[in-house]
Amino acid sequence: MSNFSTWLIAIFAIMFWLFRAIVALCEQFSIDLLGLVTYDFNLEIIICFAIIVCIVLIIKRKMIGSLLYLLIYGTYFGEHLLTNVMSILQNQSTLTIDLSMNLICDVIGIFLPIFAVLDMLVDKSRKVNPIDKKTDWYFKNEKYDEELKARDKREDKNEYKFY
Repeated sequence: MSNFSTWLIAIFAIMFWLFRAIVALCEQFSIDLLGLVTYDFNLEIIICFAIIVCIVLIIKRKMIGSLLYLLIYGTYFGEHLLTNVMSILQNQSTLTIDLSMNLICDVIGIFLPIFAVLDMLVDKSRKVNPIDKKTDWYFKNEKYDEELKARDKREDKNEYKFY
């Protein structure tokens, strides 16, 4: 994983994962954390474990990891974001501090996986031409290969005596 953007997305994903784990713990211990709530505690725990796998796959630059990440967070946070925004727009509910904090978390929870998928899609050299400067000087150096073949063709002129 050599792209800076992938590192940033992975770091933010881990930070958001830790944040959601803290929110779930605070919800379990009945601690008010700025009005943030988990929508379904059992589902939140399952999602926390599934997201760990997705983050590892994103770090390994696998497209399936970012798509699963988008699918999981999109369905979990997207449903609540859509229902809350629609109820605010239709004047069925008012925007409170608690609701606005949850909406901000929902937006972050949706945009972070979208950025992960876009990062994978934009990086066309991810699978086609992976470049590793640490090993390419050795493996893709034809001059060194020819020199190595020339050295192997030499005869051994030393006289070894084994007694």
